[in-house]
Amino acid sequence: MGRHSEFTQEVADLVCDRLMGGESLRAICAEKSTPSRVTILKWLGDYPQFAAQYARAREIQADTLADEILVLADKSRTGKIVTDKADGTREVKTADMVERTRLQIDARKWFASKLAPKKYGDRTAIEHSGNIGTGNPEDLTDEQIAERLQRLSAMRNAGA
Repeated sequence: MGRHSEFTQEVADLVCDRLMGGESLRAICAEKSTPSRVTILKWLGDYPQFAAQYARAREIQADTLADEILVLADKSRTGKIVTDKADGTREVKTADMVERTRLQIDARKWFASKLAPKKYGDRTAIEHSGNIGTGNPEDLTDEQIAERLQRLSAMRNAGA
């Protein structure tokens, strides 16, 4: 069976289901039985209902990645660390693969933050104290009002 290039809801559902399961679009499209990545990207522009379905699948994919982070963090993974020494010998140690796990967690955190920035992105706190400077017009003196009107008139004249 060749690659799909004609849009069908069945294939769209398959692609979105696999995205929601945590697979990358690249991995899905690497199979000969699925549409190419270029075809999927064209469908996003040509079929608004698919674009909405795809966007929702990507949001759910972010949740899947967040769930995977917890699994990775909770699971101990033992591996071998091989070191070749200067004297030609080789040292083999068995240890928890903390660095590899950290890399996997960081990659999932980063990708989830791009897929769903409002939910998983960095939050920026903006604090304000003091007066912005506009003030309540009722609290302005006649001189302040006249000065502001002059500045406004000068800006308008400069733009003309």
